Amino acid sequence: MTVSETERPRRLIVCAGTGCVSSDSLDVFDSLRDRLEEDEAGDGVEVHVSGCHGFCEEGPLLRLEPSGVLYTGVDTEDIEEILERTVDRGEIVEDLCYSGPDGQVYAVEESIPFYDGQRRIVLSNSGSIDPGEIASYRAEGGYEPLDRVLTEMDPAEVCAQVKDAGLRGRGGAGFPAGVKWELARDNDSATRYLIANCDEGDPGAFMDRSLVEGDPHRVLEGMAIAGYGIGASQGYVFVRAEYPLAVKRIEAAISAAREAGYLGEDILDSGFSFDIEVKKGAGAFVSGEETALIKSVEGKRGMPEPRPPYPTDSGLWGQPTVINNVETLANVPEIIRRGSDWFADIGTAESPGTKTFAVSGDVQNTGLIEVPMGTTLREIVFDVAGGIDGDGEFKAVQIGGPSGGCLTSEHLDMPLTFDSLEAVGAMIGSGGLVVMDDSNCMVAVARFFLSFTQEESCGKCPPCRLGTARMLEILEAFTDGEADESDLARLERLAEYVSEASLCGLGKTAPSPVQSTLRYFRDEYEAHLEGRCPTGECFAPDETVATPPGGGQ
Repeated sequence: MTVSETERPRRLIVCAGTGCVSSDSLDVFDSLRDRLEEDEAGDGVEVHVSGCHGFCEEGPLLRLEPSGVLYTGVDTEDIEEILERTVDRGEIVEDLCYSGPDGQVYAVEESIPFYDGQRRIVLSNSGSIDPGEIASYRAEGGYEPLDRVLTEMDPAEVCAQVKDAGLRGRGGAGFPAGVKWELARDNDSATRYLIANCDEGDPGAFMDRSLVEGDPHRVLEGMAIAGYGIGASQGYVFVRAEYPLAVKRIEAAISAAREAGYLGEDILDSGFSFDIEVKKGAGAFVSGEETALIKSVEGKRGMPEPRPPYPTDSGLWGQPTVINNVETLANVPEIIRRGSDWFADIGTAESPGTKTFAVSGDVQNTGLIEVPMGTTLREIVFDVAGGIDGDGEFKAVQIGGPSGGCLTSEHLDMPLTFDSLEAVGAMIGSGGLVVMDDSNCMVAVARFFLSFTQEESCGKCPPCRLGTARMLEILEAFTDGEADESDLARLERLAEYVSEASLCGLGKTAPSPVQSTLRYFRDEYEAHLEGRCPTGECFAPDETVATPPGGGQ
């Protein structure tokens, strides 16, 4: 297999997303760069890094351009063969290409089934541009939408276009972004703020950090457009300090954007001034809730406040504040570039556009994906993610992290939208998808996610602080084979109480994994009451506890 002379590689792009970096992709980059400097045949061939390609299961990844050939599992020991066979002779090293379960070799990235079912908008540059070079972003049309906004549109038109597109918040709740912008813009205050939320802490979620690592200027451009629309002069990117690569790249991008005139005073001689600062969070899950996030940006302990007033009326330092997830903001430049009708035609009428998901668990292809809203769970799990890894059968998906719920085989053909998931007791959340096969005990799954939210509770309100602790004790009694019938009823009552009485979204949604597993896998709870775990995860399937729960008195 060879490529034509015109498709001979001129650029070698090494994935430098967190997943590939952890697999030593930067060593591959260094080796390629050093060898190309020595190799005369490498004249005119450039080597660059990129953000996450999404195909994390197969990293480290190396993309060859202009052919689009993708090498997977690349090691420094492969460098000589790549240079001799591909760079020098134009041959494709099939052993480095992705091979499907049926043995078929896929040389070109876009032909791999993992990518075939996706529609990449916010991730369109990730995997192809160098996140550390503003010129790389501009070469793809970057900052043209901002230029258009500042020269051709007034703030009300910007808000209206985002509103007409139907863009809903990608951080979980799905509130219409354009409506939120208008609420802040219509406030009489002379000072307004914008915050981009990158405080992603769900187990199994890595969408936001990957976006910021791979295409930081897209987020900054979306923020600048939003700042113009709502009349803000200052924006903040709130990002976890545990994401050092994301912090490094967004800070470097801010400096480059300032130097190029896209941030700061009198942007592009338009009279509009807007700057951005990075605020690093200390890793508290509750700080993803908008009122707690505001407190953290102000330098205080991140604890939620009652609403109303909502941040669009009184937010950061008491001023009107818009808080959008970074994925939400990354959609904005494309909406301006292509129009609201273009965006509204993607996905469904009530949930337009695309959504990124971090797919992990018992599937062939774990990684970062972007699909149109309304895509079914079956398409994600069995087409994009390649189906269940190993001999197990599909059992469930935990969607939306600890704030979400479980979906089962009966939901495989349900279009994933904000409203459809709410109807079955789940939520998109930030976009984590943990796929589980039939070896997983759903009682243990509920215990795992509740232990996370219980540990992350800020402790401000008793329903969350005490309720989640008591629920966790009951779940541990189930998995230890020590629960009785009264525990099952008490668990259900507590879940309802905590969801209704907690102060903020973390507490209100903390019982969701418990409630959804009770709803769809009640038989597994009942089996534990009989002293047996059907999957053997808690104790052997045929093992009965010495004294049956509730018996022997």
